Amino acid sequence: MTLTENVNFDVLKKGALLFVISGPSGVGKDSVVKALKKKPGKFHFVITANTRAPRPDEEEGVDYFFVSKDHFHEMIEQDQLVEWAHVYGDYKGVPKAQVEDALASGKDVLMRLDVQGAKKIKSLYPFAILIFLLPSNEKEWDERLLARAKAQGTDLDMDIRIEKVKEELKALDIFDYAVVNADDQLDQTVETILAIITAEHQKIAG
Repeated sequence: MTLTENVNFDVLKKGALLFVISGPSGVGKDSVVKALKKKPGKFHFVITANTRAPRPDEEEGVDYFFVSKDHFHEMIEQDQLVEWAHVYGDYKGVPKAQVEDALASGKDVLMRLDVQGAKKIKSLYPFAILIFLLPSNEKEWDERLLARAKAQGTDLDMDIRIEKVKEELKALDIFDYAVVNADDQLDQTVETILAIITAEHQKIAG
């Protein structure tokens, strides 16, 4: 008998994996995903549909598919969405075709979703690996939420956002990882997420 006769050398060959970058409003999900897109790697980024107006630094078909509310309702009626949500007066959702194309690509799939969307994806794809983004402290988070509220609405919107964040934090137990995305530390956040992806590929296949 040879030394390696009973060793399964395919034990780590999992193929492509599905990762979800999530977290409440103000944690920097968009910034993290944009930075990940600049990194070398075999990733397929799922692009979600959104009914809000694009921000100055956002590009159609790259950051989101920006659609009208009427078009979005048609997508719901025609069962074209894996999941969708009504958030701060607008709608966002994941087109089924995007997920199917991504999973068929053979590349690791990365999705950027709010907490509600992440929970839905986990129920549909139990093998999905969920990463929860957090700011480094409460003061930093308050400042981000206030800046977001002023940019998109009014200061009155702040109370709604805080209540939603409190509710979303209750979902932490469904996530696999929590990563701090501190101000001015975007590179560190991205490197941590890439390390998680690498580690997941080294896990023993169950």
